[in-house]
Amino acid sequence: MKIETATENDLEEILKIYADARAFMKSHGNPDQWGDGHPPRELIERDIAEGKSYVCRENGQIAAVFYCAVENDPTYAVIEGAWLNDKPYAVVHRLASAKTVHGAAQACLLWAAEKFQNVRIDTHENNLPMQNLLKKTGFSRCGRIWLENGNERIAYQRTSLWKMHKKMVDVCVKIG
Repeated sequence: MKIETATENDLEEILKIYADARAFMKSHGNPDQWGDGHPPRELIERDIAEGKSYVCRENGQIAAVFYCAVENDPTYAVIEGAWLNDKPYAVVHRLASAKTVHGAAQACLLWAAEKFQNVRIDTHENNLPMQNLLKKTGFSRCGRIWLENGNERIAYQRTSLWKMHKKMVDVCVKIG
Protein backbone atom coordinates (compact mmCIF):
# COMPACT_ATOMS: atom_id res chain seq x y z
CA MET A 1 0.00 0.00 0.00
CA LYS A 2 1.15 3.49 -0.83
CA ILE A 3 0.21 6.72 0.97
CA GLU A 4 0.07 9.90 -1.11
CA THR A 5 -1.50 13.34 -1.04
CA ALA A 6 -5.07 13.30 -2.37
CA THR A 7 -5.92 15.27 -5.50
CA GLU A 8 -9.11 16.74 -6.95
CA ASN A 9 -9.26 13.68 -9.22
CA ASP A 10 -9.74 11.50 -6.11
CA LEU A 11 -12.75 13.44 -4.81
CA GLU A 12 -15.60 11.22 -6.05
CA GLU A 13 -13.92 8.04 -4.85
CA ILE A 14 -13.20 9.68 -1.48
CA LEU A 15 -16.85 10.75 -1.13
CA LYS A 16 -17.93 7.14 -1.76
CA ILE A 17 -15.54 5.83 0.89
CA TYR A 18 -16.91 8.32 3.42
CA ALA A 19 -20.51 7.39 2.54
CA ASP A 20 -19.68 3.70 3.00
CA ALA A 21 -17.93 4.49 6.30
CA ARG A 22 -21.02 6.33 7.61
CA ALA A 23 -23.18 3.32 6.70
CA PHE A 24 -20.70 0.96 8.40
CA MET A 25 -20.65 3.06 11.57
CA LYS A 26 -24.45 3.17 11.70
CA SER A 27 -24.73 -0.60 11.26
CA HIS A 28 -22.13 -1.19 14.00
CA GLY A 29 -23.73 0.84 16.78
CA ASN A 30 -22.15 4.22 16.03
CA PRO A 31 -24.80 6.28 14.18
CA ASP A 32 -23.91 9.62 15.76
CA GLN A 33 -20.20 10.15 15.13
CA TRP A 34 -20.55 11.22 11.50
CA GLY A 35 -24.35 11.22 11.17
CA ASP A 36 -25.63 11.54 7.62
CA GLY A 37 -23.28 14.09 6.14
CA HIS A 38 -19.90 14.29 7.82
CA PRO A 39 -17.45 15.08 6.50
CA PRO A 40 -19.15 17.52 4.10
CA ARG A 41 -17.90 17.80 0.53
CA GLU A 42 -16.69 21.38 1.12
CA LEU A 43 -14.46 20.26 3.99
CA ILE A 44 -12.97 17.45 1.92
CA GLU A 45 -12.34 19.85 -0.97
CA ARG A 46 -10.57 22.26 1.41
CA ASP A 47 -8.49 19.41 2.89
CA ILE A 48 -7.39 18.44 -0.63
CA ALA A 49 -6.66 22.05 -1.66
CA GLU A 50 -4.53 22.56 1.48
CA GLY A 51 -2.60 19.32 0.88
CA LYS A 52 -3.83 17.79 4.14
CA SER A 53 -5.92 14.97 2.71
CA TYR A 54 -4.14 11.69 2.07
CA VAL A 55 -5.13 8.48 0.36
CA CYS A 56 -3.82 4.97 0.74
CA ARG A 57 -3.71 3.19 -2.60
CA GLU A 58 -3.68 -0.52 -3.30
CA ASN A 59 -3.47 -1.65 -6.93
CA GLY A 60 -4.36 1.84 -8.14
CA GLN A 61 -7.57 2.05 -6.09
CA ILE A 62 -8.11 4.19 -3.01
CA ALA A 63 -8.18 1.85 -0.02
CA ALA A 64 -8.43 4.56 2.65
CA VAL A 65 -8.53 8.31 3.13
CA PHE A 66 -7.56 10.54 6.06
CA TYR A 67 -6.68 14.07 7.12
CA CYS A 68 -3.22 14.61 8.57
CA ALA A 69 -1.41 17.82 9.49
CA VAL A 70 1.00 19.24 12.03
CA GLU A 71 -1.18 21.76 13.81
CA ASN A 72 -2.58 22.63 17.20
CA ASP A 73 -6.10 21.29 17.27
CA PRO A 74 -8.10 23.69 19.47
CA THR A 75 -10.29 20.85 20.76
CA TYR A 76 -7.16 19.21 22.21
CA ALA A 77 -6.32 22.22 24.42
CA VAL A 78 -8.55 20.94 27.24
CA ILE A 79 -8.42 17.26 28.13
CA GLU A 80 -9.91 15.33 31.00
CA GLY A 81 -6.85 13.17 31.50
CA ALA A 82 -3.37 13.96 30.20
CA TRP A 83 -1.52 13.92 26.92
CA LEU A 84 1.70 11.90 26.84
CA ASN A 85 3.68 15.09 26.16
CA ASP A 86 3.30 18.72 25.17
CA LYS A 87 5.55 18.55 22.11
CA PRO A 88 4.34 19.60 18.62
CA TYR A 89 2.15 16.91 17.10
CA ALA A 90 0.36 15.83 13.97
CA VAL A 91 -3.37 15.22 14.06
CA VAL A 92 -5.19 12.50 12.18
CA HIS A 93 -8.88 13.07 11.49
CA ARG A 94 -11.55 11.61 9.23
CA LEU A 95 -9.89 8.22 8.71
CA ALA A 96 -12.07 5.91 6.62
CA SER A 97 -11.27 2.79 4.64
CA ALA A 98 -12.87 1.11 1.67
CA LYS A 99 -14.67 -2.14 2.31
CA THR A 100 -12.49 -3.96 -0.20
CA VAL A 101 -8.99 -3.78 1.34
CA HIS A 102 -8.04 -5.22 4.72
CA GLY A 103 -5.45 -3.30 6.75
CA ALA A 104 -5.64 0.03 4.93
CA ALA A 105 -6.66 2.09 7.98
CA GLN A 106 -3.85 0.47 9.96
CA ALA A 107 -1.39 1.38 7.20
CA CYS A 108 -2.53 5.03 7.40
CA LEU A 109 -2.02 5.23 11.16
CA LEU A 110 1.38 3.57 11.00
CA TRP A 111 2.43 5.92 8.19
CA ALA A 112 1.45 8.96 10.26
CA ALA A 113 3.24 7.63 13.35
CA GLU A 114 6.39 6.93 11.34
CA LYS A 115 6.35 10.26 9.54
CA PHE A 116 5.54 12.51 12.49
CA GLN A 117 6.71 10.62 15.62
CA ASN A 118 4.07 12.38 17.79
CA VAL A 119 0.45 11.90 16.68
CA ARG A 120 -2.90 12.67 18.28
CA ILE A 121 -6.31 11.40 17.24
CA ASP A 122 -9.77 11.12 18.76
CA THR A 123 -12.81 8.95 18.24
CA HIS A 124 -16.36 8.45 19.44
CA GLU A 125 -17.04 6.22 22.44
CA ASN A 126 -19.20 3.96 20.24
CA ASN A 127 -16.54 3.55 17.55
CA LEU A 128 -15.19 0.27 18.90
CA PRO A 129 -13.47 -0.78 15.65
CA MET A 130 -11.40 2.44 15.70
CA GLN A 131 -10.64 2.12 19.41
CA ASN A 132 -9.36 -1.42 18.80
CA LEU A 133 -7.29 -0.29 15.82
CA LEU A 134 -5.73 2.55 17.81
CA LYS A 135 -4.76 0.14 20.58
CA LYS A 136 -3.38 -2.33 18.03
CA THR A 137 -1.22 0.35 16.41
CA GLY A 138 0.31 1.57 19.67
CA PHE A 139 -1.82 4.59 20.50
CA SER A 140 -2.39 5.28 24.18
CA ARG A 141 -5.77 6.33 25.50
CA CYS A 142 -5.14 9.71 27.15
CA GLY A 143 -8.57 10.88 28.25
CA ARG A 144 -11.58 12.78 26.95
CA ILE A 145 -11.84 15.94 24.86
CA TRP A 146 -14.83 17.95 23.64
CA LEU A 147 -15.45 19.14 20.11
CA GLU A 148 -16.50 22.70 19.36
CA ASN A 149 -20.15 21.55 19.29
CA GLY A 150 -19.79 20.02 22.77
CA ASN A 151 -19.69 16.38 21.67
CA GLU A 152 -17.33 14.22 23.68
CA ARG A 153 -14.52 12.14 22.15
CA ILE A 154 -11.90 9.73 23.45
CA ALA A 155 -8.40 11.13 22.92
CA TYR A 156 -5.37 9.04 21.92
CA GLN A 157 -1.71 9.75 21.30
CA ARG A 158 1.26 7.83 20.00
CA THR A 159 4.86 8.95 20.38
CA SER A 160 8.16 7.71 19.03
CA LEU A 161 8.86 6.22 22.47
CA TRP A 162 6.33 3.49 21.66
CA LYS A 163 8.59 2.23 18.86
CA MET A 164 11.59 2.08 21.19
CA HIS A 165 9.55 0.18 23.80
CA LYS A 166 8.27 -2.30 21.19
CA LYS A 167 11.82 -2.93 19.91
CA MET A 168 13.03 -3.59 23.47
CA VAL A 169 10.16 -6.03 24.07
CA ASP A 170 10.90 -7.79 20.78
CA VAL A 171 14.58 -8.16 21.73
CA CYS A 172 13.66 -9.51 25.17
CA VAL A 173 11.28 -12.04 23.62
CA LYS A 174 14.02 -13.23 21.23
CA ILE A 175 16.54 -13.56 24.06
CA GLY A 176 14.09 -15.23 26.46
